[in-house]
Amino acid sequence: MEHHRLTPLTERHLPALRDLVQDPDVQRFTRVPVPAPPEWIETWLAFYEQGREEGTREGFAIEDDGGAFLGLVFAVKIDAEAATTELGYVIAPAARGRGLASRALAELTDWAFREREMLRAELRISVANAPSKRVAERCGYACEGVLRSLFVKQGVREDTELWSRLPTDAAPA
Repeated sequence: MEHHRLTPLTERHLPALRDLVQDPDVQRFTRVPVPAPPEWIETWLAFYEQGREEGTREGFAIEDDGGAFLGLVFAVKIDAEAATTELGYVIAPAARGRGLASRALAELTDWAFREREMLRAELRISVANAPSKRVAERCGYACEGVLRSLFVKQGVREDTELWSRLPTDAAPA
């Protein structure tokens, strides 16, 4: 099993993030604009850094033991009053297919429940993104249904599945 660690996203991750947003799967299945405007990555990172300070969002790089970038996990939105959060994950192409997404999402989910005392974690996954749905299932998330025509990207409206997990749910096998 490949070892990894989660570290707060910072400016040192910008080159890896720039590469990541060029990946066709990232462009297809995330909310990253296509094409990403020239300063989009810097603005996105600043948005997460501000959210870290405010407690409203958080982003972590997934790194191997040598510090190489493998992907990222993030709390897209943290609502402390409602004790709910939307989580997400993106794995770099070279690191896919090794169970890293499942391990990193499990770690992020645990962080949300223990560190941030969330009572509900949500994932929003494209109905066409079968690998991401398998990750959600492995991490004990339940599919609650389909949010029809939720996002528009490149002029195409897309249905999105809503997955959730509660800290009281049975631990994944």
